[in-house]
Amino acid sequence: MIDAERILASQRGAVPRYTSYPTAPHFSAPDGLSIARARLERLPADEPVSLYLHVPFCDRLCWFCGCHTKHTLKYAPVEAYVGALLEEMATVRELAGRRFRLAHLHLGGGSPSMLRQPDIERLARALQDNFRLGADTEISIEIDPSDVTAETLKGFSVLGVTRASVGVQDFSEEVQRAINRPQTFEQTREIIDTLRESGVRSINVDALYGLPLQTEERLVSTIDKVLTLSPDRIALFGYAHVPWMKKHQRLIREEDLPGTIERFHHAGLAADMIAGAGYDRIGIDHFAKPDDSLALAARKGRLFRNFQGYTTDACRTLIGLGASAISSYGDAYVQNIVPTREYENTVRNGKIAAARGVELSVDDRIRAYMIERIMCDFAVSFEAMEERFGDLARPYIAEARLVAATDRFGLSEADDRRFRVREEARRFTRIVASWFDAYLEDSSVRYSKAV
Repeated sequence: MIDAERILASQRGAVPRYTSYPTAPHFSAPDGLSIARARLERLPADEPVSLYLHVPFCDRLCWFCGCHTKHTLKYAPVEAYVGALLEEMATVRELAGRRFRLAHLHLGGGSPSMLRQPDIERLARALQDNFRLGADTEISIEIDPSDVTAETLKGFSVLGVTRASVGVQDFSEEVQRAINRPQTFEQTREIIDTLRESGVRSINVDALYGLPLQTEERLVSTIDKVLTLSPDRIALFGYAHVPWMKKHQRLIREEDLPGTIERFHHAGLAADMIAGAGYDRIGIDHFAKPDDSLALAARKGRLFRNFQGYTTDACRTLIGLGASAISSYGDAYVQNIVPTREYENTVRNGKIAAARGVELSVDDRIRAYMIERIMCDFAVSFEAMEERFGDLARPYIAEARLVAATDRFGLSEADDRRFRVREEARRFTRIVASWFDAYLEDSSVRYSKAV
């Protein structure tokens, strides 16, 4: 019997979400520029890559947001920033000496949906100039329904957007006031209908639990409304309250937040509602219709995890462009300069904006593999580890068996073939993954709640 209260009470330090390993607070090498330059120069010419473009602007500051973003009521800074993005894109191509084949493109923010049509078209031309896009290139974008215009939608069509991720959070007016995110259900439904009519093939909806003033009744009402929109995918994230990192979150009253046990109950209730509506459970917080590519990948053991969450993207290399964007090169991570003004000045001087990073040791790479498989498959195969890492895998297999044998909460088990999270314990997968994290004892780093 899983004792949820006992487990949650033990997690005072909280744990990462493991969209990378090591996690971003441990990208401590100051020579990110040399790390990025070396990787770009030696990337195989025919190896497909993924691209992330970060647009760190919003026309309204949502108090719950944990992203690197800034509020602006003027468009001129956004237009200037797009120009810097184009320069960084060209510099990356020049450093590599070739145009990489682009498998996936994701525009995130901030709010990239606030871009105006001319700037979206500028991005589209620059992408064609600096990368090789094909009919199978997946292009996704994050959307705030409150800032999308008919002009923006025309730009999406030129860009060739195939997938849109629409932020909902919660439809309760009381909750929306508490997080400064006014957005009606009717407005959201209209945008989704228009996106589908314009040719966007797949719609994802993001909903949150753990928000201030969010009750069971309000959460149930929101999920009911989300289900009527019939999105292809649903992401059910827990609100990460990290006011020590994001000062604007101090505008949210601590006393309005649900307690840990209430939050845990809300997460399970919402997940059961979505699964009960016919969606497959994907990892710890995603859901997809059974015929969606994410659900198919999960069933075939081909699910991956990156900075956008769960994905079908199998590319070894993800190039991040824009202020604060993170690149992943398989054996290294590099984060760009965070302040937008400094970022723009750097790329306008003909440099890439890489700032800090980390080169993965053998230990990092083996633990990263184990943690990703646990987060994606709730299990890690010992045979797969030996095929991938040879004899180097053996002490880690022994460690996994020891972890299962000494698991005082009964969340995991191991046999001759694999280590796995018990099915009834999957809501605690982040906790289990953290048992393989060699960096977690660093007391200088704080994380969000484990559930």
